[in-house]
Amino acid sequence: MKTKVYIDGQSGTTGLQIYDRIGARADIELLRIDEDKRHDLDERKKFLNAADIVFLCLPDDGAREAVSLVENPDVCIIDASTAHRTNDDWTYGFPEISKAQREAIKNSKRIANPGCHATGFISSVAPLIHMGILPKDYPVTCYSLTGYSGGGKKMIADYEAEGRDISLSSPGIYGLNLKHKHIPEMQKVTGLTYAPVFMPVVDDYYKGMASTIMLQNRLLNGTPSAEEICAKLADYYKDEHFVRVCEFGKNDSKLFANKYAGTNMLELVVCGHEDQTSITALFDNLGKGASGAAVQNMNIVLGINEGTGLE
Repeated sequence: MKTKVYIDGQSGTTGLQIYDRIGARADIELLRIDEDKRHDLDERKKFLNAADIVFLCLPDDGAREAVSLVENPDVCIIDASTAHRTNDDWTYGFPEISKAQREAIKNSKRIANPGCHATGFISSVAPLIHMGILPKDYPVTCYSLTGYSGGGKKMIADYEAEGRDISLSSPGIYGLNLKHKHIPEMQKVTGLTYAPVFMPVVDDYYKGMASTIMLQNRLLNGTPSAEEICAKLADYYKDEHFVRVCEFGKNDSKLFANKYAGTNMLELVVCGHEDQTSITALFDNLGKGASGAAVQNMNIVLGINEGTGLE
């Protein structure tokens, strides 16, 4: 029997990317609402309750509204918005954090898909805290470079418009109030005592992300070197398919944010020396940072190979 899947917000960037990944799968029956009825509450409610799995690709308020319409207790919701990422009643959809996290996702009916910047941050910070290397009260800083597709349809249109603003050809630093919407989940999921100082940057390429944290090794437990930190992370992720750690020293000259564009892979690159360490997560903001992660979470719920539709 095919799994019935409904994408609420199917015409948005994330919704379209999810459709690309599951639309041709033989094990999926994709429920498609008529375009002229996608804002009809009664029609949406019918589709939301008829599905086995629902992807919410909506603004936060729209996601909360959609959840309120679901009355069928068997419906599993995977929400790609920010609305439920710090809600204790929802399971955070980053299975590589731990075996317990993957098991929680498998058994959950309410899964909050991670934010793109948060994915890169958590992939390096969470294991360091779990292993006792990074103190929870460490003053973490992070900068994160993303392609413009992460800004959705309007930003994509602005960057791809003929005669566009010339400033868009250079990197754009934003989130200058240091209150970016991903910060609460970054802090909650990692267990940091204090919110990180986080600075996102958008640049003139379509997709791909490079999220970097920088550490003073003397402030870490055990004062490990960068090479030792790399070895610890490699061991932490050794059994994971979609998260890998680059061999120390193999890629420390130049990193390109779009290296894994079009994939669901995430690679951690550790650079530095005895006194200082940088850790950069390279991945696709639309892949492991959004739609790819959502499909991976669905596969976990279904109990099938996590890479189905993602290779």
